[in-house]
Amino acid sequence: MAKRGKKYQAAVADLDRTRLYSLREAVEEAVARKYANFDESLDVAVRLGVDPRHADQMVRSSVVLPHGTGKTERVLVFAKGEKVQEALDAGADYAGGDEYVEKIQGGWLEFDRTIATPDMMGTVGKIGRILGPRNLMPNAKLGTVTFDVARVVGEIKGGKVDFKVDKAGIVHAMVGKVSFGVDKLVDNVVALIDRLIQLKPASAKGVYLRGVAVSTTMGPGFKVDPVDARNMVKQAG
Repeated sequence: MAKRGKKYQAAVADLDRTRLYSLREAVEEAVARKYANFDESLDVAVRLGVDPRHADQMVRSSVVLPHGTGKTERVLVFAKGEKVQEALDAGADYAGGDEYVEKIQGGWLEFDRTIATPDMMGTVGKIGRILGPRNLMPNAKLGTVTFDVARVVGEIKGGKVDFKVDKAGIVHAMVGKVSFGVDKLVDNVVALIDRLIQLKPASAKGVYLRGVAVSTTMGPGFKVDPVDARNMVKQAG
């Protein structure tokens, strides 16, 4: 294991690794121990009581964070006709059809998210091998295959976050920047956990929300009491 730097060692010098924090305390600690010279992100890891090997327990969706992510997403919309202008008017960075497929086939990848109208998916399929491995393929489960392009562009520009449970049953997501302050970051974490609870598969047995941890980009992680996290969601609701 790589040796940690002096700043990291100083940040964790008095850290109790066994303690479970309330959600607010965990965010406060993560923010207070931030030491990098840039505006670090706050990352959340949520361990769920699911078995992703079973299709009916695959948790995958998205959530619009109330305070956004602090990241500017470049959005490409695959559309034709009036939907092209609708996308551009809504704030999309690029919108079109075959011309963008050709650009991507030529190596162009200057975008972060994609949306496609359903009638364009046959065209987009030509570049599936390029977009798929980069998690850039429009996906109906994530709401990015739709004729309502204006709404989805607005959501992405406003802080929509996609997530998918990994093989270990953990969902990872970036929920904002340290500069947001504790209150806004807590709101964003609560919104994510609320969405995950809504998505609990009917076939999932036992405890569903098994663990939550928060950390900044460079800083240590802080374990959150899942009971407190669930209570925060109930209070927000």
